[in-house]
Amino acid sequence: MASHQAQPMTSPDSNARPAPRVRVALLEDDTELRERILLPGLRDYGFEAVGAGSAAELERVLQAGPVDIVILDVGLPDDDGFLVAQRLRNRSPVGIVMLTGRSARSDRIRGLTEGADAYLSKPVVLDELAATLHSLSRRLLMAAAEPAGEPGRWRLGADGWCLLSPANRSIALTQAERLVLVRLMQSPGTPVTRDELIAALTDDAYDFDPHRLEMLVHRLRGKIADHGGESLPLRAVRGVGYVMLR
Repeated sequence: MASHQAQPMTSPDSNARPAPRVRVALLEDDTELRERILLPGLRDYGFEAVGAGSAAELERVLQAGPVDIVILDVGLPDDDGFLVAQRLRNRSPVGIVMLTGRSARSDRIRGLTEGADAYLSKPVVLDELAATLHSLSRRLLMAAAEPAGEPGRWRLGADGWCLLSPANRSIALTQAERLVLVRLMQSPGTPVTRDELIAALTDDAYDFDPHRLEMLVHRLRGKIADHGGESLPLRAVRGVGYVMLR
């Protein structure tokens, strides 16, 4: 699936042609909500919006032409919205916003881990949804201008605060997790000593319990396994420290 990115609108005095509007595909099986509220509302906010009532219908929409952002419900008549998000993320850089009545923290985490860029709960105010879509569109434009990370490898996001898996799942990092991974990823395939990792975490190594590093690594592995479904290639090196495999 190809995805095009809308460019910033030109001013009325500019001789340049206005760029196309952001194209949004809305997957919502509630016909009344989709056709009478969300689609007209999105169009009023300047989006080129097309609707789908099922995952199969969404697939036909995506095959018919490029889309910038997909809005997904979770409960679908023919599929699971989380799985739809995962498949979309694995094959395309399209923006993904989950809009669902499922507001539990675990659902939010799963949605964002599976590839959603934003997770909104119903009922949603249209101006909040529109603001989310415009913000996401700007981020996609900025990301498209940056060099892409090497596919098929674990890597840090552009701001260093999330870990991206080979399948493009995103795992949010704490400050401590981020500091350790930054140091390990500076030397892929090369063991990094415990002292070096502790030095990345604190200015007072003598007052730092080394067991905290082991627990941090243990929790990080567990979090990634729980939310990402993949195994982080971070290995302990006996008597030395840890190594991030290539």
